[in-house]
Amino acid sequence: GVRRRSGEPYLLHPIAVAKIVVDEIGLGAKSVVAALLHDVVEDTEYTVEDMERIFGPKIAKMVDGLTKMSGVFNADTSEQAEYFRKVLLTLSDDVRVILIKIADRLHNMRTLGSMPTNKQIKITGETLYLFAPLAYRLGLYTIKSELEDLCMKYRFPVQYAELSEKLKATEEQREAFISKFNAPIIEALKRDHINFEISGRVKSLYSIWSKMQRKQIPFEEVYDLFAIRIVFQPLPFPSEKTQCWQIFSTITDIYTPKPDRLRDWISMPKANGYEALHSTVMGPDGVWVEVQIRTQRMEE
Repeated sequence: GVRRRSGEPYLLHPIAVAKIVVDEIGLGAKSVVAALLHDVVEDTEYTVEDMERIFGPKIAKMVDGLTKMSGVFNADTSEQAEYFRKVLLTLSDDVRVILIKIADRLHNMRTLGSMPTNKQIKITGETLYLFAPLAYRLGLYTIKSELEDLCMKYRFPVQYAELSEKLKATEEQREAFISKFNAPIIEALKRDHINFEISGRVKSLYSIWSKMQRKQIPFEEVYDLFAIRIVFQPLPFPSEKTQCWQIFSTITDIYTPKPDRLRDWISMPKANGYEALHSTVMGPDGVWVEVQIRTQRMEE
């Protein structure tokens, strides 16, 4: 019968975190168990030794890592560099611990409305400076965007509401633009008999707002609101990398690329193993669009 501050039964939080771990991050059974147990050592009489006896050494070690990380975040110091150091030390040991911690933070952010304001400020600060960049480095782009957007919602509620309204008002125009942008690409890739999927999304509220702040421009002048992702099934020959560049070449025959915005994470994958070719091209009506090209294997 223990309850969280939001009034919901205590048990709902670990279940929600475990659900995020499975549905949104895609981890396996051991991680789910560790997610369900992530607060047990901290909040109950059970020890890590008990965990090991009941669930075995691997899960116990993950729960121990999660407990230690909680200790770092519950301290009232905001020595950011020290946070990073401790977090990254844990990271080198078992990345699943970090992923569960991100899931824990995502659920806390989704239920942040029930927290007092001073707690909201501390939690959003940590989330922006630590969890969102970590999620990004680990390839969890959707989660990174949601974390940032939720931070903005609590930190800058007025601007958040205004920007949401503007995005809603221009939604149909944007859908139409993405269709118009994709049409010649779809035609060209089909002509080349490539087995592919193409999806378009609008960048997160927070990233749009950050750009408005940085460049001191109104919403109407933010150009690269769009990101398009092309995921394809490569042929056995030539190399995946070559086939990605061939698609890049097809796209840049249609739209002009911005040379300084080309990122090749296939030759040099990111630290988290993320591989893709990113380019920004000039779409219809002079609008910049980010294009991400990757194979099915890279996507998985």
